[in-house]
Amino acid sequence: MKIGAFIPARYAATRFPAKLMQPLGDKSVIRHTYDNTLATGLFDEVYVVTDSDIILNEIVQHGGKAIMSQRPHESGSDRIAEAIHDLSIDVVVNVQGDEPFVKKEPLQKLLSVFNDPAVKVASLMQVLTQQNLIEDPNYVKVAVDKNYNALFFSRSVIPYPRSKDITITYYEHIGVYAFKKQSLIDFTNWPMSPLEAAEKIECLRYLENGVPIKMVVTEYMGVEIDTPEDLAKAAKLL
Repeated sequence: MKIGAFIPARYAATRFPAKLMQPLGDKSVIRHTYDNTLATGLFDEVYVVTDSDIILNEIVQHGGKAIMSQRPHESGSDRIAEAIHDLSIDVVVNVQGDEPFVKKEPLQKLLSVFNDPAVKVASLMQVLTQQNLIEDPNYVKVAVDKNYNALFFSRSVIPYPRSKDITITYYEHIGVYAFKKQSLIDFTNWPMSPLEAAEKIECLRYLENGVPIKMVVTEYMGVEIDTPEDLAKAAKLL
């Protein structure tokens, strides 16, 4: 089974433009993500897929591999699907460019679920305990069934704590996905779905088209950089 990691990297991020090129220690954010993904040793290929000459050059000039998108894309998954179309690959891992603290163990757990041939799409989640983060729409929450298949993703608080007498475990969805190649190509052939459009969460398109998403619990992944405040947190963690 040939496994590739692809890092979608858009320069003009809505909430924090050029965030992937911000300095974090002695490297840019995107180089941390690329180098740490490569260092896991889990992948036959690692590529950054970008719409930006600046990001492309940042990776290539430091010995990495990058692919320039040929057309605009609504999501990172769409961007990767274009890049892999003619590549010989079985399982595709989407590592978000703004996740600089990539570690081997969570990705290894994510890939292990593909030992079950029924799994087409999988993703990571971690327990969320701070109430302010549970209520923060920048933190995507996921509710799962007893087999850890996703039931729903939302920026709202799910499940809503109507009953105060039970303990609720809240999960944050970490934007690291793995797909069978054909499942990702199928995704790009479906129109944006209503729930996806409402929440601005692309993986809802799979659920709305009847494709299960296997969720894998992992430990703390670090900081996802969506804002300047996140970058400051990442600098402290580094």
